[in-house]
Amino acid sequence: MDMEKKLQELKEYISSYPDFPKPGILFRDMFSLLRNPNAFKDLRDVMVEISKRNIPDAQAVVGLESRGFLFGSVLAIELGLPFVPIRKPGKLPGELNKVTYQLEYGTDTFEIQKDAVTPGLKVLLVDDLLATGGSLKAGCQLIEESGGVVAGCLVIMELVDLRGRDKISQPVFSLLEF
Repeated sequence: MDMEKKLQELKEYISSYPDFPKPGILFRDMFSLLRNPNAFKDLRDVMVEISKRNIPDAQAVVGLESRGFLFGSVLAIELGLPFVPIRKPGKLPGELNKVTYQLEYGTDTFEIQKDAVTPGLKVLLVDDLLATGGSLKAGCQLIEESGGVVAGCLVIMELVDLRGRDKISQPVFSLLEF
């Protein structure tokens, strides 16, 4: 089956919940896709194919807390690369690099272990969703401030109307667009 057809089938597994978590929001839930083992396998295969084709020189996979862990760790295993988590404050031991970034209402912080990204390491950054772009941009910034190079970003879903991609200077590959 060609990739476009496979992506279209995967999109059908995404459930939509109006007015969640608050009125006016249409929440796209990918956990319904993960409940189907065959769809999850197809998603894995597509992630691997797109990564190999577009970011072949990646030396590590970095996943953003928390759903980026689900997809990033699977991808790291399939590509034979190390997996590195970026976490919220207070979740990682040892010496850390951190970045604070702006949200719609306030700020948040990401942390990474200092020894996890070595200077010049080419990283594939993975997350579940690209919406306004704040967390993905912060992940890129944290990797670069740690000495790494973001070779590309892979997201499972992109909410195109929110234009989060415009905030990211690194290549972004999204599988499912809404």
